[in-house]
Order: sequence, then structure tokens, then C-alpha cells
Amino acid sequence: MTKNHINRLTALGAIITVLGFILLFFSTSFGTSMAEGWLMEQGGADTAMYHIRIESYISNFLVSGGILFGIGILTLIITYFIMILFTKES
Repeated sequence: MTKNHINRLTALGAIITVLGFILLFFSTSFGTSMAEGWLMEQGGADTAMYHIRIESYISNFLVSGGILFGIGILTLIITYFIMILFTKES
């Protein structure tokens, strides 16, 4: 692997990690705003149904953020080991 490939893979891993981090820690805000959009689209709904929608949207963002964060960290770790193992020492 060239230095350019390693830099690109590191940047990709960092971007995916940051996206996952944002989804994890702002899942409540994102989930609530999506549930409010659903409520406006419906024109009103039962409070229990609204609560279920909020919880499901928040859970979706938590799972998506966790997956992206994990993939990003794994990419960075693998890139680090590839860099150590396959780069030639000068």
C-alpha cells in the first residue's frame, strides 16, 4: 500500500467515526424531530403512538450510529496495523 492509500483510508475511517459519534450523541434530537415531522404529517395522533414513534426513531439512530462508529474505529485500527506491517522502513 502506498502512503496515499493509507492517508485515504485513515480519512475515510475518521469521517465514518465522526458520523457515528454524531448519530450516537444526537440521536435524541434527531429522533424527536423525525417523530414531530411524522406527527405533523398525520395531523395529530394518540400520545402513546407518538411516544412509540419517538422511541423507535431514537433507537434507529442509536443503532446506525453505533454501527458506523464501530466500523470507523475498526477501519482506523486496521489501517494502523497495515501501516505498521506493510510500510518499508527507510
